[in-house]
This record gives sequence, structure tokens and C-alpha cells, in this order.
Amino acid sequence: MIPLNESVLVVDDEAVIAELWSIYMEMMGVEVCGRAATADDAVALAVEHRPAVVLMDMRLRGKKDGVDAALAIYESVGSKVVFITGSQEPDTMTRIQLDHPTAILIKPVSDRLLKSTVTSAMIASGVWRPGETEGSGAASTDAAPQAGD
Repeated sequence: MIPLNESVLVVDDEAVIAELWSIYMEMMGVEVCGRAATADDAVALAVEHRPAVVLMDMRLRGKKDGVDAALAIYESVGSKVVFITGSQEPDTMTRIQLDHPTAILIKPVSDRLLKSTVTSAMIASGVWRPGETEGSGAASTDAAPQAGD
């Protein structure tokens, strides 16, 4: 399989939230290879850019959801998927577990939790080694994205 790139794909149907996740990644020194609001766009961007990590919202625009996108991305690219969702409904959690996610984060997500989760996912994907720093100038923010799904 072709190696993954040291980048993150952000998938969320809310443009403001996708922008915030992107800003957090850039503050960590992590390249954001793209943003998508639909499952099909997410899969296409993942195939094109081969990100090590995908930050995936559960609810997306269109008929497909985040699990549909994550399963297709995992099969075609092998990226680690971190679900970020505002829903804790049992049906949603069961559906997310179908994908064997790297992590499931419930909104609102602190920048510290996001950073540690992405760092762990980058290490698990093989693009970073333990102890490697992703962005020595990363600053902490007080606000975290809080919009629900």
C-alpha cells in the first residue's frame, strides 16, 4: 500500500466547525490536506491526499454519514479515523463502532484532548514516532468548537 502523508483531513458538515478543527491542526503544526462536508467528497479527498488521520463528524450533508465515509476511506487509503460527534445516542455509538475508530470524541472537545488524540493517531499510522513533536509552537486556546451535529 502507498504510504500515508503526514496530514489531516477534516470532515464536518458545518463550515465553521471544520474551520476551527483546521485552525487547531495548523496550530499544532499539522498540515490540513482538505475539508469536506459530504461522505463522497471526504473519500475523494482522502484518496487524492492519503492523510494519516481523518477528523470525522458523524452527521454529514447528503445521504451518507461519517461511518459510510470512514469505512470507504479505511478500505481505500488506510487512514486512522477520529470521530468527533455531538451525539451520544446508543444507535450512533453502535454505528461508529462498525468502523473500528481510532478514537471517538464527544463535542465540545478541548484543544488538549484533540492534540493528544491526533498525536496518538499519527503515531499509530506510522507517520510519527513516539516522542516526535508535531508543532513546537502550538498554542493552547481557551475556546473549543461547541456546535452540535
